[in-house]
Amino acid sequence: MSIQDCFCPKCGKLTKDEGLCNNCRIDKTPWFTCDRRIKSTHCPSCGAIKQVNTWSDTNLERTKLAPDLAKAAVHFHPMVRKPAITVSVEDNTLNRSTATMALKGLFYDTSVEGTCKVEIVWNKEQCDRCNRISGSYYEGIVQVRAEGRLLSTFELQMSAAIAQQVEDTLQAGGERLSFISDMNESREGLDITVGSQHIGTLISQGIIAQQGGRFTTHPKLVGEKNGRQLYRITYSVRLPRFQKQDIVVSKGHYLEVTRVESNHLKVLDLTEGTPRSVREEDIVHLIGNIRNAVSALVAFADGKTIGILDPETCQTKEYRRLKWHDVKAGQQVLVLRDGDQLIIVG
Repeated sequence: MSIQDCFCPKCGKLTKDEGLCNNCRIDKTPWFTCDRRIKSTHCPSCGAIKQVNTWSDTNLERTKLAPDLAKAAVHFHPMVRKPAITVSVEDNTLNRSTATMALKGLFYDTSVEGTCKVEIVWNKEQCDRCNRISGSYYEGIVQVRAEGRLLSTFELQMSAAIAQQVEDTLQAGGERLSFISDMNESREGLDITVGSQHIGTLISQGIIAQQGGRFTTHPKLVGEKNGRQLYRITYSVRLPRFQKQDIVVSKGHYLEVTRVESNHLKVLDLTEGTPRSVREEDIVHLIGNIRNAVSALVAFADGKTIGILDPETCQTKEYRRLKWHDVKAGQQVLVLRDGDQLIIVG
């Protein structure tokens, strides 16, 4: 002991530094505090959780959420190192749970332990998205139609799938109000009711990117809120007159549509097997689509001639062997019917 030694002014023990020793500091300073009650607000319809004034989607059940909520109620002193919390939760009622926590840590280089209890209040409140959906709120309708014809089943299914994919992507990115509230098929086409103008635009762009065509917007003023004008927009999506894999006739040639561009069609000549471009007005008529083709048996293949068994009449008909299509007797080919004639499409 020397005159330069430091002593704790409370208990008189030697200390490394001036001031209270570690034990007296621990006795004087609370090393943690614990909130008595914590509230969790969730949507009973979709399970979203409200944090302050923001809703977030989650797939976690109450048993998974409770420990993290309880830990958030514990506040350690800044000098606590290596804090550890063990949580056990007991449900008291449907809306109340009690979390008991065992706490450990190093406080001023001394091991400390403690316990605390927190009451968790489970509050129910309809979220912003479900509130809008239940109130039939919407900001636009995407109307999918086709020029001069009805939508095919494939186009209906494709458009619906694109819309659903756009919604899933936006929801995963945090745009909770970009939702689809309704999707109805009618004789004319498909109507998609959307909760935001952003999702309406993306769905329209996605449909024409995959299936061609164009879309226009038609806004309608429906009111005003906080000095801001509110509009509902009709997105008029028009698919082209012809679609991919359509078989059409132009100047005596059967053609498969491979791409639609403005007033031109990119096609494959089914006789020559060569690609080319034709004007839409040069199309005489539509035979059908390859998706609706049926299988037919090749009865014989002799040089430049093949015999195909008509699946309806069961009669064998002779056709010129196509340059792009190598086929042997006994194999199946895909055909479409043009009157009494069979068109080989695959």
